[in-house]
Amino acid sequence: MTQTGELKARAIAFYLPQYFPIPENDEWWGRGFTEWTNTAKARPLFPGHRQPSLPADLGFYDLRVPETRAAQADLARAHGVEAFAYWHYWFGDGDRILERPFTEVLASREPDFPFCLAWANQTWTGIWHGAADRVLKQQRYLGEEDDRRHFETVLPAFRDDRYLRVDGRPVFYVFRPEELPDARAFVDRWQRFAADAGLGGLYLVAEASDLLGAGPRFSPEQAVAAGFDASVYMRLPAVLSRSSHLAMRVARKALRGGPEIYAYSDQAVASSPTGPAIQPCVYPNWDNTPRSGRGGLVLRGATPTKFARNVAAAAATLATRPTDERLLWVKSWNEWAEGNHLEPDLVHGKAWLEALHRGLVQ
Repeated sequence: MTQTGELKARAIAFYLPQYFPIPENDEWWGRGFTEWTNTAKARPLFPGHRQPSLPADLGFYDLRVPETRAAQADLARAHGVEAFAYWHYWFGDGDRILERPFTEVLASREPDFPFCLAWANQTWTGIWHGAADRVLKQQRYLGEEDDRRHFETVLPAFRDDRYLRVDGRPVFYVFRPEELPDARAFVDRWQRFAADAGLGGLYLVAEASDLLGAGPRFSPEQAVAAGFDASVYMRLPAVLSRSSHLAMRVARKALRGGPEIYAYSDQAVASSPTGPAIQPCVYPNWDNTPRSGRGGLVLRGATPTKFARNVAAAAATLATRPTDERLLWVKSWNEWAEGNHLEPDLVHGKAWLEALHRGLVQ
């Protein structure tokens, strides 16, 4: 059933495509590996640790199936998600991975649901299996001609009438702007390509990642200086204090080294910077032990009610901006092995989705 009420922000949910087998993952991790492999094999690592977290309504889906993609869009639309931000991979010189679901969405024009692309410009390593030093795919930056080839590859998506826009400009998200050899040159080139293509420019968004409050790798100020239209401040909703750090260290010792454990905070937005070029990000939860085991990080005590408070607070920071610019990013739609997802699970059902909508209309 579609939820009702006026939405106070444009909720954009990050969308992971790694739910179908590919030859690379077969080679690296074994035949048939998908994100479900890590999700399903997870086990509790401490008393009260709820693992595995398993899907409900959509089941262990395969993203090659159009009906699955349609069902996801229906759920998202019914609960106030305006668009999916599909993670997009370009390692240089046309080297891509996991592009099939989005390629099929683009070619089939189904589902009829808005989207944008988020460039995950990061080297792939074996960190998910405790082998962080093992390089699987190297992210390369090969200069202007490679940038042009990259732009031309995604141009059909930018031209699609479903593509998410701000003031008529397609939104393009950069995950690791700090790794660009020259962020200003990247922005200038892509804006020139977009103008030459008749798009009227792009709305470029840089991630300012500050997962535990130590300071972002690429600050909102750097994003502005480089010419990005906005930055997204990413901070885990963890209770961070002297006592919480002490408790975490004691717990890690008792647990033979990990994982790190913090309480989920429903006051996370209040401690994050705001500004006219800063957009908020909200997390329903976080537990990446399915990927990282004892090297992971867990937020304890996350509930849909606490999540709704963070959503409402984030939406309030956008209230004075033009409607088009009220982008509220959600991490994530379906990051099951990171423990952050909106999709229904066996414990909470649709409660994460309902909480999102509740926070958007408060």
